[in-house]
Amino acid sequence: QVQLQESGPGLVKPSQTLSLTCTVSGGSITTDYYYWSWIRQPPGKGLEWMGAIAYSGSIYYSPSLKSRTSISRDTSKNQFTLQLSSVTPEDTAVYYCARGLSGAVVAGTLDEYDYWGQGTQVTVSS
Repeated sequence: QVQLQESGPGLVKPSQTLSLTCTVSGGSITTDYYYWSWIRQPPGKGLEWMGAIAYSGSIYYSPSLKSRTSISRDTSKNQFTLQLSSVTPEDTAVYYCARGLSGAVVAGTLDEYDYWGQGTQVTVSS
């Protein structure tokens, strides 16, 4: 059973960088052919795909967030991380990490995931 767990600060000040880590257990993030994504849901809005790191280490970003987003991984810890810079209150959301089943996820499709973390609330406020 694969499990994903998000961790990081629940409160970030405007203009700062949001940093989250997803710890994966029960499976390796380097196993073919999974794509490990970050997805968020602002209050009252739908899910938004932010980016992904593939089993190979290739990284993909949502065009709308690319300039502010950085995704990386630590294979020794079986973790992948999200950094979102220059945050504003509009970045307030529940942030999820999830395992994608194919490269289709890098187009933003949200129906190719089999495992999700429970989500972590991040609030951007001074």
